[in-house]
Amino acid sequence: MTMNIDRFARHEQTLKWIALGLGLASTIAIVQNWHPWPLYLGLPFCLIWIYCAWLHTERQLKWINITFSVLYSYGIVKHLAGLG
Repeated sequence: MTMNIDRFARHEQTLKWIALGLGLASTIAIVQNWHPWPLYLGLPFCLIWIYCAWLHTERQLKWINITFSVLYSYGIVKHLAGLG
């Protein structure tokens, strides 16, 4: 398990740049009212930050992003089910 995490730790900075791009795109989608794109862009943003928090054992950051990931997932399921 540790070996897999260490292998991906080399890519942490790249993942953070990807998360920045996703965060900016999600914000633009919100401002432009491009529903449901903020949901689809926000979920991978949170998943990247959950991973980065796990690398550094930042519990608060991890749990905040897990909470948002659950909410984004709920919104995506609701949208796909035609309820949103």
